Amino acid sequence: MDSGHGAGQGVAVLSEAECALFARCGSVRPFAAGAEVFARGARGASMFVVMQGMVALDFGDDIPGKRLGPREFFGELGLLIDGHARSATATAIEDCVLLELKGQDLQALIDSEPATVSRFMHRAIMRVVSNEQDLIRRLRGRNAELQTALDNLRVTAHRLNESEELNRTDELTGLGNRRGLAAFLERMGDDEGGLHGYGLMLVDCDRFKAVNDAYGHLNGDRVLQSVANILRSLPGQQDFACRLGGDEFCLIMRATPEDLLRYADFIVGTAQSLLMTQHSPPLITTLSVGAYLVDPHGDWNDWYARADAALYRAKRVGGNRVEWQD
Repeated sequence: MDSGHGAGQGVAVLSEAECALFARCGSVRPFAAGAEVFARGARGASMFVVMQGMVALDFGDDIPGKRLGPREFFGELGLLIDGHARSATATAIEDCVLLELKGQDLQALIDSEPATVSRFMHRAIMRVVSNEQDLIRRLRGRNAELQTALDNLRVTAHRLNESEELNRTDELTGLGNRRGLAAFLERMGDDEGGLHGYGLMLVDCDRFKAVNDAYGHLNGDRVLQSVANILRSLPGQQDFACRLGGDEFCLIMRATPEDLLRYADFIVGTAQSLLMTQHSPPLITTLSVGAYLVDPHGDWNDWYARADAALYRAKRVGGNRVEWQD
């Protein structure tokens, strides 16, 4: 660094004798209050000594600034390394008188007072080393803070994802809920293929109210969980099983009409087989299914209405069956 941030105060101050020596070769330059001596990032080839007044150094990037008073020097790396980029913006806080030393001035000092210049160079280099070490410590601290912040963000994101997942999941059955269905439809709508080649099945428990009335809602919940277990065994990675509400479920699957009917028959047949085990109270009811091959140019309301029409026909003739809607 060429500006002394983080360095000890004594290292940056010249003695009166050194100031007098530097004044023999340097150029005196007045700066009015608020005037910029140099800007951060600008290329420099000289250093400055404050003779009167005060100068502020602004390093940016949340690094604490510094104020320099009489006999303090700054910008020494511009003198030592021609064309060095300034690491701070230097501004006169009040009317100032600065002494500017350039490369040829330093050479003249070396020729006339090599011992004095050598001691100054040693102190300047020590300050540069100190500043670099301070910067390394600061960067390490920032890296640790950044890593902590990233870890906290990961934990927060994970919790948000968990919360979002819970919001999209039916608490009783573990299947998706209506929010989950909306998210699935939105996600599939963004895909290039959309829901082309997908089928929709609406699944409804037959005479579910009678089970609730006869055995209570706790047993009714077990029936719904049994239906969910049947549906959960079917979907692939790109399919979606959902409890729409009450005893109504839906299943959206990539399938041909023949496969869709085969899956629907499996759902109805599995429920019938479980019911025949004569468990009391019953753990399942018979099921009715309305099936429909979705039109990718339509929307959910249209698909639901068509599958629901098929489901209504199945329920109207006694349930425990599959009806297809063209």
